[in-house]
Amino acid sequence: MESTTSTKPKFKFNLTDGLAILIWAIVIFITWTFMHAADHYLELTPEALGKYYTVKCFLIAHITTGGGSIIFGFLQFNKRLRGYSWKLHRIIGFLYLLAVLVSSFSAVALAFTSAYKVNLPYAFSLQVWASVWISATFLAYYAALKKRFSLHKEWMIRSYLVTLAFVISGLVLKTPYVQSLGSFEDISPSLFWMGWSVPLFLYEVGRTSKMIFK
Repeated sequence: MESTTSTKPKFKFNLTDGLAILIWAIVIFITWTFMHAADHYLELTPEALGKYYTVKCFLIAHITTGGGSIIFGFLQFNKRLRGYSWKLHRIIGFLYLLAVLVSSFSAVALAFTSAYKVNLPYAFSLQVWASVWISATFLAYYAALKKRFSLHKEWMIRSYLVTLAFVISGLVLKTPYVQSLGSFEDISPSLFWMGWSVPLFLYEVGRTSKMIFK
């Protein structure tokens, strides 16, 4: 009887993997820093939650699973990890999908309730952002089901860029220059649009440029 050997590739650590781990650590740190700012909500008191008190379940679900989607999403783009185990890639992808679904639908609930207590532009910008997030992630998942993996990758990138939108806008909002432009109510709607539309535009420019100038 002939012996059979496993064709599963061995995972050998190299400099590229070290860089990926470093970037992932930075992503985790940024995510933790951003989520840490919401620690006071965990007191679950009317004083701590303010306008979110009646929808606190949606708020906590949105924040916690949103952080998970940032971490799981980043892991999806590791080529070495995909090559090492497609099964692991699918598991992480499913966890990302689940995290996005919970966080985005919680965001929709917040956008149609407590967001109106800020103002209409704020609520509308969140409604559009959450809708784009859900749509992009669904298209990425559906493309994978149809085994259109190139299309799946493109929509996963778009989905992840929208996932990062809340962190991007949140970090920009903390800069002194932006804070000097006006109140949170005045400037936050524009930054929510910027958080996902500008990264998506830059991605499309880069993707198209590669096809035109290759």
